[in-house]
Amino acid sequence: MKKAFVKSYGCQMNAYDAARMADVLGAEGFTPTDSVEEADVVVLNTCHIREKAAEKVYSELGRLRVLKGEREARGLDTRIVVAGCVAQAEGAEIQARQPAVDVVVGPQSYHRLPDLLARSRERRVVDTEFPVEDKFTHLPRRRTSGPTAFLTVQEGCDKFCAFCVVPYTRGAEVSRPVSAVLAEAEKLVQGGARELTLIGQNVNGYHGLGPDRAPVGLADLIRAVAKISGLARIRYTTSHPNDFDDALVRAHAEVPALMPYLHLPVQSGSDRILAAMNRKHTRDAYRSLIDRVRAARPDVALSSDFIVGFPGETDADFADTLDLVREIGFESAFSFKYSPRPGTPAAERADMVPDSVMAERLAELQALLDAQRYAYQRAAVGQVFDVLVEKAGRHPGQVAGKTPHLLAVQFDAPPHHIGSVVPVRIVRAGTNSLFGQLASEAVAA
Repeated sequence: MKKAFVKSYGCQMNAYDAARMADVLGAEGFTPTDSVEEADVVVLNTCHIREKAAEKVYSELGRLRVLKGEREARGLDTRIVVAGCVAQAEGAEIQARQPAVDVVVGPQSYHRLPDLLARSRERRVVDTEFPVEDKFTHLPRRRTSGPTAFLTVQEGCDKFCAFCVVPYTRGAEVSRPVSAVLAEAEKLVQGGARELTLIGQNVNGYHGLGPDRAPVGLADLIRAVAKISGLARIRYTTSHPNDFDDALVRAHAEVPALMPYLHLPVQSGSDRILAAMNRKHTRDAYRSLIDRVRAARPDVALSSDFIVGFPGETDADFADTLDLVREIGFESAFSFKYSPRPGTPAAERADMVPDSVMAERLAELQALLDAQRYAYQRAAVGQVFDVLVEKAGRHPGQVAGKTPHLLAVQFDAPPHHIGSVVPVRIVRAGTNSLFGQLASEAVAA
């Protein structure tokens, strides 16, 4: 029995791609394993966004080289694959630095993984081209693994933010046809998915062809997906403020299945830094957009991304970011110190912010964001939310799920509730999750 170990780093796009690579290998007779020691194929699906991402991959590859040697000594063949954005960015350099790697494959070519593995028995292989054919048409049917699923509808980015490698590693924006998205969505729902998250590097830039061969926006795609029988919830991520049109705002008010949660990266609260980042939106434009979304869906929960210490950022620029956070208020957010990505314009700048200053700013920003997150969670206590039960909880007799606002909830209930949407009264707020009771039991008590 051949076994495959697939490890994914980074974003939801990578999580989706990792699952699809497991599907590709499954069609070739590989069963998934959580034990790298017993794997005949090891795939590292890499991310190039986070700090020192490449170094972490090489460290992991060093351990895999030793494991590969130990397995070969026992007469067992092991193929090591590096996929994803680090593979796209570094290409053959990966094999030059770590000869144990058999295959390097970019995120647009992993549908060719079986052929690449076969060819690697003759010599090591690198495939980082952007193929003409649509990889999705070559992928096998997906295997569902629970009540929630990611569904890629768009890939690539044309924004060219000064700090970001995505346009170079994922390529230009490409959207899947509406028919292809609906076909995959229907199969996922038939397989048990109750919630779909539509994902893309710039998902609200979606412009897939509709039935009449005319481009369709994300709002219309959401309305089409919402008609699938058995689907309870829709989410989407990640969006760019400049592509957030009125139709998408209206969808938040008019489509019951579209959850009241929005992840909309702003990156900075300083117009000067936003211009340097090539974000092409201003602080006021972002704030105005949030006002429009809140007018359409008053209970919407907001999430965002922030970069501190972008080259040239002053104390005044950072203060603008803190002011924007205080003004808007976020349920959750991701914040990072600026990290130069080779090949991006920002990496060439001479006015880098000292790491000690970045660390101080990041700690201050995260303290503010954490305070907002804790306040949001505490405000949930006493309220009743419809919770999609996703899995067993940490303790016996417990299950776990998410509110419409993507808050994690744990409560006592039998496992047959998994896959159902049930009303839950929140009784306590923890550090990272809420704790509740089935509403019917809470009323009885």
